[in-house]
Formats: sequence, structure tokens, C-alpha cells
Amino acid sequence: MPIYVWLLLFLAGFTGGFIDSIAGGGGLITVPALLTVGLPPQVALGTNKLQSSFGTLIAVVRYARAGLLGTRWLWLAVAAALCASMAGAWAVSALDTSSLKQLIPWLLAAVAAYTMLNRRFGLTAGRERVPPVVFALVAGTALGFYDGFFGPGAGSFWTVAVVTLLGLDLRTATGYTKTANLASNVGALGIFLAHDAVHFGAGGAMIAGQLLGARLGSGLVVKKGAQFIRPVFMTVVAVLTAKLFWDLLAGR
Repeated sequence: MPIYVWLLLFLAGFTGGFIDSIAGGGGLITVPALLTVGLPPQVALGTNKLQSSFGTLIAVVRYARAGLLGTRWLWLAVAAALCASMAGAWAVSALDTSSLKQLIPWLLAAVAAYTMLNRRFGLTAGRERVPPVVFALVAGTALGFYDGFFGPGAGSFWTVAVVTLLGLDLRTATGYTKTANLASNVGALGIFLAHDAVHFGAGGAMIAGQLLGARLGSGLVVKKGAQFIRPVFMTVVAVLTAKLFWDLLAGR
């Protein structure tokens, strides 16, 4: 690949890692970048899982050091998401995703409306509505499978679920979300690797950017907290919703 392509991939990895470590949605940048340089769709998705796994790992380590991973039964959510994402990545080759493409934009629009109307969303800890063990098992299985099978908006759904049902503030919820996301990324990546659907050269260039972007983004989350995360989260959800509606209308 020409040098400018490697630079493009590095910058896409950096930007995607920065956004993903704060509010999710980095795939809005990284997947189109991989498709732009000519990778087939399945290889682009597999390579995206590779590079995002490294960026998410950096964020999770940062959140662990800041004490944000102490939520009860988080390990169960991680285990469920890991196994379910492998099943989802395997199922994507056998099942039709067209119905999800039509449904997900509406669900994300509901997430956007909910967070905008609830002005205190995630700014402080709230009431626990579901036992952590039940939440970890159900959310880990459902959202892990979804992330491996389709993916867009998985981080947003995790964040809203954790804040609403477990009562965590956005800062702690981001640590929970990124840890579960790491598990589902790794699980799906294993399936893509088994099908030889990963481009290691392109992935390596993006990983270099991811490591820097994720470190910077996670550092801002730790230092600035919920007041910083909320507007970034709302912006990412709004952009992702608009992008998916556009793709739906365009018949993609």
C-alpha cells in the first residue's frame, strides 16, 4: 500500500480509538476507512475487530487503574459477551441481517431521545433496578450476540442499559461498557481469524493509532467524568442514528 494509505489507516485508528474509548461508535470511522482502501466487507469487519480490540484493551486497563471496574458480577457479563459474540459472528454467515438494518436505527433514535429528555442521565449514580447477576447474564448474552452478529450501536445500548438498570453514573458505566465490549470484540475476532478474514497489515497501522487515541480518550473520561462523557455520547448516538437511517433509505 502507498504511504498515504498507511497514514489514513493510522489516523482513522487514532480517531476511532479516541471516540470509542469515551462513548463507543468508533466503527463509524474505522470501518469506512478499511472499505475505502479496498478491503472486502467481511475482511474489513474482521480487521476492525482486531484493531478495536487493542484500543479497547488500552481503555479497559486505564479504567481498571482508576477503580472503575469494581461493579458486581462484571466478570459474568464479560464471560457471557465473549461466548455470545462468537455465536453471533458465526451466525452472521447463515442468517439474514436485513431486518436488523431496519430495526436498529429506530432503537438508536429512541436511545437518543431518552438521553436528551433525561437531562440528569448518568450524571450521578441512580437506583439499581435489576440484580447485577441477572443483568450481567442477560445483557452479556443479548448484546454480546448482537455485537458479533451486527454491531452498530452496541456500545450505546450497553451504556443506556448499565445507567438505567444498574444505576451507575456515566463514568463507571463507561468502564463496565468497555470491558464487556472488549470481550465481545475478542470473541468475534476469534471467528474472523478462523475464517481468515483479517488483514494484519491494515490492522497493524490502525492499532498504532488506536493505542494513542484510546489512551487519550480514556484519560479524559477518568479526569473529567460524566459531564464530559454525556455530550460526546449524545453526539455519537445522533451521528450513528443518522448514518444508519441514511444507509437504510439508500438501500445499502
